[in-house]
Amino acid sequence: MTTQNPGEETFISHLIELRDRLVKASIGIALVCLALMIWPGPSQIYDFIARPMIASLPVGSKMIATGVISPFLVPMKVTLVISIILALPWVLYQLWAFVAPGLYAHEKRLIAPLVISSSVLFMSGVAFCYFLVFGRVFQFIAEFSPQSIAVTPDIENYLDFVMSMCLAFGATFEVPVVVVILVRMGLVTVAKLKEIRPYAIVGAFVVAAIVTPPDAVSMFSLAIPMCLLFELGLLVAPMFVRMSTAPEEKQS
Repeated sequence: MTTQNPGEETFISHLIELRDRLVKASIGIALVCLALMIWPGPSQIYDFIARPMIASLPVGSKMIATGVISPFLVPMKVTLVISIILALPWVLYQLWAFVAPGLYAHEKRLIAPLVISSSVLFMSGVAFCYFLVFGRVFQFIAEFSPQSIAVTPDIENYLDFVMSMCLAFGATFEVPVVVVILVRMGLVTVAKLKEIRPYAIVGAFVVAAIVTPPDAVSMFSLAIPMCLLFELGLLVAPMFVRMSTAPEEKQS
């Protein structure tokens, strides 16, 4: 009869805990997805996502579906993605609950605000992209398009574009969280970040030029918020460091 050493038992218990947290996170996403399928429904959700594009097309124009099952599959994909975004706070909470037992009390004071702020910032980035960026981008494209071209976007291509843009804006809106983590881990100081501010601004425009369509509207719509969020990170980083510093570290 073989016995397991304490290290193996601890590792297995961590794996079991991780599995349980992943299952709970998946159940949360599934419940949100089921609720969205019941109301308002995948078709209405896709119509809502398509509004900025439809508004830029000539009156009466619609998108096209080149795939046989695209009219069914694409709205289902949209519903699933929206479910993941809406369930993000629950998913991040499960991640926090998994790592919390191994953290000190002062470290837990940092994790909880980061989980909440990460969720809020990501959703804010997606909302900013949908409500403020898409309308201007599609209108710019429609005005730039030659009169000899009939703009009839495919629903799958439109979904890929929307998801990539929303993901890009949601991820880049996490800049303050990245700044806070870098400062708290001691990888860089706030003073050093202020010194490299010009390079950070240039980097923001480079990132914006890479992840957005090749037009000035999209690039500035992403680069300017990134610069402002970088400044926000510089402001809040010292506060988070004080909140998450152990008493003995403060004394030393």
